[in-house]
Amino acid sequence: MSLHHLTTTAAAHVLVQPVDAYTFTSGRLWSVVGALLGLAGAVIGGLALARSARRIGNGGRRGATVALGAGLACTVIGGLVVAAAEGGPGTGYGIVGGWVDLVVGLIAMVLGGLALARSRRTA
Repeated sequence: MSLHHLTTTAAAHVLVQPVDAYTFTSGRLWSVVGALLGLAGAVIGGLALARSARRIGNGGRRGATVALGAGLACTVIGGLVVAAAEGGPGTGYGIVGGWVDLVVGLIAMVLGGLALARSRRTA
């Protein structure tokens, strides 16, 4: 056996190591970051939507804009995680979290958009 073959085999063995369900990989980290952004955007968007219904302050425009930005960031992160994943659920690439990010980011953007539309209509 040549040194090159041994090195390649050893590298392949390290890369193909199974990942435990609780191992925090970089893909999972980015999925969590995206989910937190999206969750914050959804909460802020919901509050802005409620504020726009009450017609107090600026009608929730600032919160709506923040919700749109956070939802967009969450969706982009989720899309990148899903696009970069080389395996399915349980492989450590964060693909499940990436799909969750896509959904939560979309919810945050819808809430922010509704709040922004309502605040413009009442202004």
